[in-house]
Amino acid sequence: MTIDDARDVSPEEYADLRKALMLIAGKWKLEILWRLYHRTHRFGELMKAIPGVTQHMLTRQLRELEADGLVTRTVFAEVPPRVDYSMTAATKALEPTIQALMLWWQEHGKVAQARNPEDG
Repeated sequence: MTIDDARDVSPEEYADLRKALMLIAGKWKLEILWRLYHRTHRFGELMKAIPGVTQHMLTRQLRELEADGLVTRTVFAEVPPRVDYSMTAATKALEPTIQALMLWWQEHGKVAQARNPEDG
């Protein structure tokens, strides 16, 4: 599908986009997915790697991502217990989207941020 300026968007198409965005939307979800895109992390590693996220919010976002099938939570029967978080195949399929966002930022993001310095 390509974007065409002269066409109407069907209600189904709009609904599909909203559903997709709801799965990855959230203040921290994209950052969590970005971290997991590179490797499996433990909870504490994610806490340290994502500045500003609270333990409560990280837990909540990880539970939502897990419930939506985007993150796998693996509990190891060790003392102390160890829990790893990793991507699922569904999340790995987002790789072209992640790459496209990075390319967009390199080409356009800094110009957009310069126009709205209070956002960055």
